[in-house]
Amino acid sequence: MTVETFDMQSQPVTVTAAAAEHFRNSLAAHGLPAVRISVQESGCTGFKYVMEEVDSAHEGDVELALDNGVRLYLDHDAVDFMRGTQIDYTRDGINRTLKFQNPNVVAECGCGESFSVG
Repeated sequence: MTVETFDMQSQPVTVTAAAAEHFRNSLAAHGLPAVRISVQESGCTGFKYVMEEVDSAHEGDVELALDNGVRLYLDHDAVDFMRGTQIDYTRDGINRTLKFQNPNVVAECGCGESFSVG
């Protein structure tokens, strides 16, 4: 298995402190060391993000080590879709959600479940 590692200056995505803490808490509750993000065809607009808590990377994944010790794996095929994306964990009243602020997105469906890139 190979895993590509990026340094902080060339990270394909950034993760806010709030999102990193959310990942850390969720992983600790499930006894897993990493989060893996991929993109798959879905919905009315084209694609959706898929997040999994995992033990290890898949072949070709890009590994990002977050400051709080969390490992984030990006599916190799998702990197171009996600380059420049900021992942944040937001609160709006009682609602809490992960937000992907992706500069490559040109359209999103009304419910926010799927997106298309240019």
